[in-house]
Amino acid sequence: MERLGLGLAALGRPAYINLGRDELPADRSVENMRAACWAVLDQAYAAGVRRVDVARSYGLAEEFLAGWLESRAPAGVTVSSKWGYAYVGGWRLDAPVHEVKEHSAERFRAQWAESEALLGRWLDLYQVHSLTPESPLFDDLALQDALAALPVRAGFSTSGPRQAETVRRALALEREGRRVFTAVQSTWNLLEPSVAPALVEAHSSGALVLVKEVLANGRLAVEPPAPVAELASSLTVTPDAVALAAALGQPWADTVLLGPAGPGQLRANLAAAGLPAPRLADLAVDPEVYWADRGALAWA
Repeated sequence: MERLGLGLAALGRPAYINLGRDELPADRSVENMRAACWAVLDQAYAAGVRRVDVARSYGLAEEFLAGWLESRAPAGVTVSSKWGYAYVGGWRLDAPVHEVKEHSAERFRAQWAESEALLGRWLDLYQVHSLTPESPLFDDLALQDALAALPVRAGFSTSGPRQAETVRRALALEREGRRVFTAVQSTWNLLEPSVAPALVEAHSSGALVLVKEVLANGRLAVEPPAPVAELASSLTVTPDAVALAAALGQPWADTVLLGPAGPGQLRANLAAAGLPAPRLADLAVDPEVYWADRGALAWA
């Protein structure tokens, strides 16, 4: 359990691109979503999960989490959050745009102040959200200086078919002889494992490695490849547990993030902790195809 973390991307806003969100309340009001989020947080904490991952763009996830932390005063919980995207969905399922990305010094300063005000003493990792090789951050030395001066660990998350390039380039950044980033959060799963060699290098260099989207935004749980479904059946678990066990079987993965939409999904996810690393044939698809398919998922 110490290697599992809870991500709140599916619980902080009414719409997201994950499949299998039917466990959420039919009425996704702010109060109902807060209650759903707290129920999952309670269950995860009771099971031994101690890291929670959020982002400024996850709707009200930071606010929901802050309220839970103040109410429960849990021991040993650490929080990672992310800046760079702003939530603009207006709490609508049918919003034309749900989030807007901007990797600027101005966006960083504004969002860091917001995150720190809400999460304060629990926040131990602050990450650039979805860094890619095209990000202006790589040429913005003042922004790099600001990140290096954070009072908490600075990291970044990655997305897109060039994740490995991003990981290597970002971890090489230094300001005044000091690494800007000492943590990375990347998408790795049975369908898209291409970033693995770069994460092996990151782990070996001492960086904290977090793995996200292990269920491929729900595709490995709702529409699993036959080998995953068959192995899950033989082990009397659900396919998501097999996919998560595959991530836990990677020795370079310090934290594997779960992203359940409710207590039932969380219970199924947690079964992964009791499984051996599964032996599966190579299920990887071309990264360009994978990310194009992900980009086509509907917000719902």
